[in-house]
Amino acid sequence: MAFHDEVEIEDFELDEEEGIYYYPCPCGDRFQISKEELAAGEEVATCPSCSLIVKVIYDQEKYQAEIEEVSTDDDTKKLCEALKAL
Repeated sequence: MAFHDEVEIEDFELDEEEGIYYYPCPCGDRFQISKEELAAGEEVATCPSCSLIVKVIYDQEKYQAEIEEVSTDDDTKKLCEALKAL
């Protein structure tokens, strides 16, 4: 696999609402990778408009912990709502 570049995750811009990191692509669009993909160990950000890809340099453990925390929060909310309904 031939990468266009290797980019630190800190150089990406995070869209908090979507949970997706973006980085400018030479074609004018943006490379993208989601928090879920990072937590799963994915290290390739793709551009939806061209064939270029970049390797993302990051600490996978940080994203796994973050995803687990969000899942726990969602589960807690669902449990609280279920208890209120009783």
